[in-house]
Amino acid sequence: MWKNFVLLLLLSLLFGTTLEQQQSPSPSSGFSRFRAERAALLQLRSSLGLRSKQWPIKSNPCVNWVGITCQNGSVTEINISGFKRTRIGRRNPQFAVDPLANLTNLISFNASRFALPGSIPDVLGFQLQKLQVLDLRFCQISGAIPSSVGNLSNLNKLYLSDNTLTGTIPSDLGQLSRLSVLDLSRNTLTGLIPSSFGSLVNLSSLDMSSNYLSGVIPESFGKLPNLQLLNLSGNSLSSSVPTQLGNITTLFVLDLSSNSFTGILPLEFRRLTSLQRLVIGKNMLNGNLSGDLFSSESKLQSLVLDHNNFTGNLPEELWSLSSLSFLDASVNNFTGSLPNLDLNGNSNNFTSGVFNLSHNMFYGNLTPVLRRFSSGDLSYNYLEGKVPDYARGAVSLDRNCLQNTTTQRTVQECAAFYSSKGLPFDNFGLPNATLPPSSGHKSNKKWIILAAVLGSVGIIILAIFLLLVVICCRKRRTTSQRGTGVGPAPTTAMPPPPGETLDLSNLGDSFTYQQILAATGDLSDANLIKHGHSGDLFRGVLEGGRHVVIKRFNAGSGKEDGCMTELDFFNKVAHPRLVPLLGHCLENENGKFLIYKYMPNGDLSGSMYRINDQDDDNLQSLDWITRLKIAFGAAEVLSFLHHECTPPLVHRDVQASSILLDDKYEVRLGSLSEVCIQEGDSHSNRFTRLLRLPQTSEQGASGLATATCAYDVYCFGKVLLELVTGKMGISASNDPSTKELLEGILPYINIYDKELVTNIVDPSLIIDEDLLEEVWAMAVVARSCLNPKPTRRPLMRYVLKALENPLKVVREESGSSARLRTPSSRGSWNAALFSSWRQSSVDVPAGAGPSSLKRSGTSGSQSGSGGHNGGGDHSSSNRKQSKDVFPEPLDAQDEERSNNGY
Repeated sequence: MWKNFVLLLLLSLLFGTTLEQQQSPSPSSGFSRFRAERAALLQLRSSLGLRSKQWPIKSNPCVNWVGITCQNGSVTEINISGFKRTRIGRRNPQFAVDPLANLTNLISFNASRFALPGSIPDVLGFQLQKLQVLDLRFCQISGAIPSSVGNLSNLNKLYLSDNTLTGTIPSDLGQLSRLSVLDLSRNTLTGLIPSSFGSLVNLSSLDMSSNYLSGVIPESFGKLPNLQLLNLSGNSLSSSVPTQLGNITTLFVLDLSSNSFTGILPLEFRRLTSLQRLVIGKNMLNGNLSGDLFSSESKLQSLVLDHNNFTGNLPEELWSLSSLSFLDASVNNFTGSLPNLDLNGNSNNFTSGVFNLSHNMFYGNLTPVLRRFSSGDLSYNYLEGKVPDYARGAVSLDRNCLQNTTTQRTVQECAAFYSSKGLPFDNFGLPNATLPPSSGHKSNKKWIILAAVLGSVGIIILAIFLLLVVICCRKRRTTSQRGTGVGPAPTTAMPPPPGETLDLSNLGDSFTYQQILAATGDLSDANLIKHGHSGDLFRGVLEGGRHVVIKRFNAGSGKEDGCMTELDFFNKVAHPRLVPLLGHCLENENGKFLIYKYMPNGDLSGSMYRINDQDDDNLQSLDWITRLKIAFGAAEVLSFLHHECTPPLVHRDVQASSILLDDKYEVRLGSLSEVCIQEGDSHSNRFTRLLRLPQTSEQGASGLATATCAYDVYCFGKVLLELVTGKMGISASNDPSTKELLEGILPYINIYDKELVTNIVDPSLIIDEDLLEEVWAMAVVARSCLNPKPTRRPLMRYVLKALENPLKVVREESGSSARLRTPSSRGSWNAALFSSWRQSSVDVPAGAGPSSLKRSGTSGSQSGSGGHNGGGDHSSSNRKQSKDVFPEPLDAQDEERSNNGY
């Protein structure tokens, strides 16, 4: 008897179990299963490179391992979300989860925000038959979704968002009849939406936004009886908005924005009485908005219709919806007068809403209906008359025809508009006036003449000064080494003005449409690289075997102007770091084509992780030297556009997919269809500040990216973060999830603490202590580029200088001259760098780092002389970046920004 007891105790100690676990009704089977599952967990621990801090090898997994949940001694849930790999594990990260096959009772696997570079193993769909939850968000997964995932018949929730998945969506996912949540958003998926998704009768949330899906929404979607959220925004879906969506009466959120839908908004949508948010902006919808769409039973809280071609008036039924708190109908062709509804009696329901009706053709007087919302934007319309007290300060009214109000349209514009409508114009309240009234100044003729004389003298002086500046700048540019070989800088807006003919002789060869078809296999899907936002990209092979990339601008898509924009750009600008244009084809009525040199290493988003040539299953990431080389090359060409072109040019689409790489990983900047001349004002208007939409600070009320160099700098900062963290997709999106990701990263970037940055560095990078200092420096530069205030971001030429010698960013200057003013000093770079950080909403995560983080926020109260000890630990009052890298911004830089429209 006692021998059996001793034997049982020894076995318990050997396998890390308790004596009670061995005294189960069937000890042999339970013990055998436990051994197999523990062995599987140890294999998983090894293949993924997990740390002993979370999974200690000598402990009972069911009791002491973080993220492990067991029932009856069997593993049912694994959660490694946000875990870090060991140093050895970071050298060769893979999607190695084969040991999961032995966890036969596993119902949940969550690896979100854990690096799993590579493709989803096909065997995953055959092994985990009891799996109910699979969460692989932000895992750096690439490749196609294996069709075997459709075999996970018990799957209830599938999250695959924020990766770089490619290919089409397998129709086999339609077999997951128990699925309630499917999230495929923010990937690079292409092709059609499978009609088999109509069989997912238990689906409550479907998000496929921010991909490259095309075609139409399947009719079978109207048969989803439990769907509450449908998000298909940011794709290339076309045709009319399907009427069958009106059958999904359970919908709470419907987002179809940023596609290519045409036609009218279906009347069947009036059945969606449970709908709370409808977003259908940035399409090509037209026609009137029927009042029948908005019944008294509607629960609609948010309606977004911006950037379409809607006409007619906004129906009174819409203004009367008691639940509506946000309305954006900007940049349309809405017209008519505002409804004369006085909702003040129901003001308890209408006190916190926001509306945007800017950039339309509303006319007539302002009415009490404005009390319906607490703030709004009516700028760029044709409203006339006096401004009532309830509208002052709460509504933006720029560029209208209102009386006694500044920044209005001219009397000629207003009179012409009202005349076209057959309506009288109040002439700004002045019967005999020919010009709008000036704000508060007496029209004294003597003073007007004197002002005209002084103004003329001032204009002559200013013209002479500008002429001297232009001459000096041209001399500097001709002697600049970086400017060697650069063609003439653009002097007009792009695309070229009507009537101006492009000289195509300097823009490569002219190709026929038949040559384009022969090079791309009749534009077959097999040669399709991706559906870009400006056009479709195809691989091609010209006669003679020369590999090229061909971009198609489809006629009627609203994108054909991008072709002429690029041609005009290449006609006026030349730089070795721009993607080489080889030719064009403009003869076909169905579209225009541009032909570029093929880049063997694709773009940055696809080159960060590549399959090792020696081992097809081994993914290899870009080394640090190459990443720094790419960052410098991109900064160089952006600095050229910003500072060596007159006037400055803004790229407006700086992201990883725009940074192309040749066979030696030299940068060639692409995606040039959005390039334009810098605007004169980068500050957001009052409506944007009131609204605080989840967009970047570079977007105006219209939602368009502001055309300023500061916007490019902000986007480039996100690219630098991708190079540091390895988290691809940051630069490609501005949605709330990206904002959350930035809020999780930025607190770990601190000029006073190098070790903090190790928490966010790409785990696949192999870096020693010296290289870590360069990584730290690039992270600091990235954060300065992401300053919430555009005027406090560094100029791109200073970013270029910083990346040329990144160690100067974080290393102190030597000698007595290195004594630093406190960060609160108005002229120091530290003040410019850290003041906005302290003002931002980003909080330091728990356990993020030592007290050095606090010093960055309080160092303004420290003595500048009391902290310099000639070595050892340097506080925030004695570290200084080199002025050669980041000059003091509040004097020279801010003055230059003022001149450049910052």
